[in-house]
Amino acid sequence: MTEAMYYVLLALRQPLHGYALMNAITSISRGRIVMGPGTLYGVLTRLCREKLITLTEDDGRRKIYCLTPQGKAALLEEHARLKAMVEDGKWLEMGVIENG
Repeated sequence: MTEAMYYVLLALRQPLHGYALMNAITSISRGRIVMGPGTLYGVLTRLCREKLITLTEDDGRRKIYCLTPQGKAALLEEHARLKAMVEDGKWLEMGVIENG
């Protein structure tokens, strides 16, 4: 899962439309990620195709997306994977790096 996909799924803890998603991603990432519309809509298309999110409302002006059960499961799995990666690198915080 890409970083962009992960943050879109994180932001969809509640149904949102595109512009609100971009703002939520910036907020969740504490300003580290500012996702533009091109990236966002590419990710939304892929997530819909993979059935991780669904379009719940389309009034012609705004499309509102929400997580599917598969999307929630994928998000939890990715979160666990990322936590394990950080845990595997905890020794870095102790400054223990061998130069060979």
